[in-house]
Formats: sequence, structure tokens, C-alpha cells
Amino acid sequence: MNAALSDVRLLTGWLDAPSELGAFTAKYPEAGGVVSFLGQVRAGDGVEALELRHYAPLTLPAMKELAARVRERWTLAGLLIVHRSGMMVPGEPIVLVAAAARHRRDAFAAADYAMDHLKSESWFWKREKAKGEWHWIEPREQDISDLARWA
Repeated sequence: MNAALSDVRLLTGWLDAPSELGAFTAKYPEAGGVVSFLGQVRAGDGVEALELRHYAPLTLPAMKELAARVRERWTLAGLLIVHRSGMMVPGEPIVLVAAAARHRRDAFAAADYAMDHLKSESWFWKREKAKGEWHWIEPREQDISDLARWA
């Protein structure tokens, strides 16, 4: 395992992605590249809200275990995974993943792997309110095939 530092958090409030990414990038001036992904609540299709629920004793430990797997696979200077739970509206951030590495390929792959696993291993239960009605969101076939490519 490489000695990359991980910052893994679960939030119930606002995620200030620009500040988080700025602070993360400033910690790793030796990194030749920082790759980030920001997931947000999609607007359109009548979506009014998104709610993410989770089982507290499992979620954060599982996210930290994912970070450890990422650090074992790629040579990183640092890794950031910040995920929200609770109610959100279109345009609000849900998740921020960033990887800092000496070389860009490690940063890209690490961030991609982390997001595929966050999305598909699903320690979160998601439901969406659209056109006044709530419905649960299940993983899509694309999510499952995205995850399978890392096997």
C-alpha cells in the first residue's frame, strides 16, 4: 500500500466543493495532476428532490475501506472522498472525489474507480421526488457494467 493520505467524510449538510477541492489541491503541490469528479442532483424530468439514506454503522467504514483499496491500486499523493446524505434539490452537490498523483493516469484511474464503486456498491438508498411522487432509484445496468470492468 502506498502512503497516500486519505480524507474520507460523510456529510449531512452542504458540500462546498470549490473550497474542498482548493484545500485538497493546496495540500499536494508535488502532484503533477489532481483529478476530481463532482456529482450533483440532476435537474429536469420533473425532479424536485433527491434523498439519500444510509446505515450509519456501515457507511463511513465502508467508504474508508474503499479509499484503502484505491490507495493499494494506484500511486497517489492524496485521495479525497466526501459524500452527502439527506435531502437535496437539483443543482446541489452530492459527492466529490479527488485524487492527487505525480502522474495523471494514476489520478484519473483512482478517481474513476472510486466513483464506480461509490455508485454501484451503494451503501446509500436513494429516492427521488418527481412530479410530486417519491420513487426508489435502483442501480442501472450501466452502473453494474462500469463496476465489472475493474474485476
